[in-house]
Amino acid sequence: MAKYLILWEMDETRIPSDPKERGTGWKALINMVKKDMADGLMKDWGSCIGQTNGYSIFEGTELELSTRLQQYVPWVQFDVHPVGSAEHTDQMIAALLK
Repeated sequence: MAKYLILWEMDETRIPSDPKERGTGWKALINMVKKDMADGLMKDWGSCIGQTNGYSIFEGTELELSTRLQQYVPWVQFDVHPVGSAEHTDQMIAALLK
């Protein structure tokens, strides 16, 4: 199963200046994140303290990833990086040494 490092950033032009409205938006975001984690596709999630960005680790197909990320659009922008495991890297090294 493919694994992805996702760097995310909130669209600050869509963040309300009113703290209560902002809290409501963050609560909705966290509820979506918790659902993705409960469904088992998102393995880890974190936000950078005091900022409007962070990361997540996702395991699944490209279609599953694309579909899940669409629920956050247009409030969140993503930079997606496929990542290889230690086993994958070891196999690449073995191929180089042949």
